[in-house]
Amino acid sequence: MISRQRGITLTNAIIGMVLLAFVGLFAAKLTPAYIEYFAVQKMLKAMESSGETRGSVTEIRNAFARRNNIENVQAVAPNDLEITKDGGEVVVAAAWSVKVPIVANFNACLDFTVSTAK
Repeated sequence: MISRQRGITLTNAIIGMVLLAFVGLFAAKLTPAYIEYFAVQKMLKAMESSGETRGSVTEIRNAFARRNNIENVQAVAPNDLEITKDGGEVVVAAAWSVKVPIVANFNACLDFTVSTAK
């Protein structure tokens, strides 16, 4: 009776570890940019739900600055907000780009957009 061996070869194990390390590197490098994105999104939603987007442009920027003191977002400043009116509603939006160095001259370029528009 011939038994067949099952398992993974050393070559396949090394290839799998390299791929896993590459995915881990991407995740570790890109996570801070996405954390800031979700922080800005949370700030704008909180401003909208608390009614802070109904004031003047200066009041909206000041409200964002107060919330930014807590969240400490570096990518978006109060002056970067685009504040417009659409159908009688105030729309607060922020758009920014982040260039994340991965390895040597290989970079990830991320574009983010957050808005209170529905």
